[in-house]
Amino acid sequence: MTVVTAPQFKFAPLRRVLLDPVSWETYQSLLGDLGDGHTRLTFDRGRLEIMSPLPIHENVKSVVARLLEAYADHAGIQAESFGSTTFQREDLEKGLEPDECYYVQHAADVIGKERFDLTIDPPPDLAIEIDIHPPDIARQPIYAALGVPEVWRFDGRELVCLQRRVTGIYVACERSLAFPDLEMKMVNELLIVGLKLGQSKAVAELKARLTKC
Repeated sequence: MTVVTAPQFKFAPLRRVLLDPVSWETYQSLLGDLGDGHTRLTFDRGRLEIMSPLPIHENVKSVVARLLEAYADHAGIQAESFGSTTFQREDLEKGLEPDECYYVQHAADVIGKERFDLTIDPPPDLAIEIDIHPPDIARQPIYAALGVPEVWRFDGRELVCLQRRVTGIYVACERSLAFPDLEMKMVNELLIVGLKLGQSKAVAELKARLTKC
């Protein structure tokens, strides 16, 4: 088993722009102009944040995504990734792109989907958020309004599983709704492996641990 101590990272400042007020129509126009997969737009009732992820941000996301997908394949769990798809509702005046997202409980409902209407379609079952630098617009209330039941949030120190309650508040939990047999402790250990030794090393370590179980 690979043992790696917790990393001491120094994170560079994030590139962000906050605009207020912004109309829904302007937000839609900017989505068309900037929705290239390299820019994140967060909209909440007239406030718009534009953010360009840094390499460490994308690396953390990719490590977690590769671990989740390797685990799902091993466990025989159908998990459909929709990456940083824009999820939005005009009636709520809210929209965002997760860093990564998955349909698990509703995987069969979205296979082949090209567009989402969250007034009809289910939201992602799991969203991954890399919040190394706190956003100017809080994203959890937007996820709650869109009905996303589970968010995994990395704050620069650890990855925490947050689950939505009926009140719309997210609370930290030790086990995932989408992957109930996957321990967050192990995910965090392997995340450190991925960040210090590489993504492939983390996946190999995961497979080795699962084979021993």
